[in-house]
Amino acid sequence: MGRAYEYRKARKFARWAQMAKTFTRLAKDIVIAVKESGPEPETNPRLRAIIQNAKAANMPKDNVERAIKRATDKDTSDYKEVVLEGYAPHGIAVLVETLTDNNNRTVANVRSYFNKYDGSLSTSGSVDFMFERKCFFKINPLDIDLEELEFELIDHGCDELFPDEEDTALIYGSFESFGALQKILEDKSIEIISSGFERIPTLTKELSPEQVADVDKLLEKLEDDDDVQNVYHNLG
Repeated sequence: MGRAYEYRKARKFARWAQMAKTFTRLAKDIVIAVKESGPEPETNPRLRAIIQNAKAANMPKDNVERAIKRATDKDTSDYKEVVLEGYAPHGIAVLVETLTDNNNRTVANVRSYFNKYDGSLSTSGSVDFMFERKCFFKINPLDIDLEELEFELIDHGCDELFPDEEDTALIYGSFESFGALQKILEDKSIEIISSGFERIPTLTKELSPEQVADVDKLLEKLEDDDDVQNVYHNLG
């Protein structure tokens, strides 16, 4: 069928694989949220936020409902949130957020990736101080004046609000202000498209294209692991 067909097929399979990983990670988030505060989104703000994220990622509603049901099963594995820290090649700091039901397996796998790609897994606290933990909300502001909204949200922990692509806006705030910002946005009936947390480096490091390629090999391997939820780094 030709090279063009093979190229399209490869891209389609890659896209499906990425969607499958995203759905798996969202399902784990749902399990954690349900086990913490119950299966009802109306009384579980964290679950409500994850369902919004699932919708933004085009995760089928049936998948979401199955994950909620599975989380209520007492035989379902308990996942633990574990953050691992290390250095990629050329001194790039890396933070790896995981959700795992087997800590020994996860640590061993992550350590093997660092070792294979000339990095090193470090002790807790070795690079965490290089990142600020922030919450974020992607919203559909419709006809709301963003300057007025930002001024109002400052009292609820908003650090900045700015227009994003496709008529949306992004809100960033301190990690601790997630609940307060979620509540005020919901009270004002502002559509939350997605939300969550990010670790933002306080300083970044520039590398040559060849060095960046070295780092990317490790980052891609980490992101492919089923236990890994997010990977952060200070590569500029």
